[in-house]
Amino acid sequence: MMNDRASVYYNNKKAGILLKTDMGYEFIYDKDYIADNEAKPISKNMPLSQGRFYSEKLFPFFENLLPEGFLLELTSSKLKIDKNNKFEMLLNAGRDTIGAVTVKPL
Repeated sequence: MMNDRASVYYNNKKAGILLKTDMGYEFIYDKDYIADNEAKPISKNMPLSQGRFYSEKLFPFFENLLPEGFLLELTSSKLKIDKNNKFEMLLNAGRDTIGAVTVKPL
């Protein structure tokens, strides 16, 4: 069974949880992260909030963490994951991103 939950980190601090649901995707900030005076939003489209963010498709912010082109093909082949299964790709490739945000399976 595919994992449908991931922890999202911002500069190695747990920022929230990304969920895959029957309706699409949800992102929820961690309460301790929001309470931190130095906390920053992971994306301009997801400001710090105690609410939930919803999207029918994987949020563009998270999709942009994935490799593109040749690197996407290579990663897909190496991990044996369909390149169109963006959530599963994110769970496996999101641990080592270029930016401040990383994603790890729960």
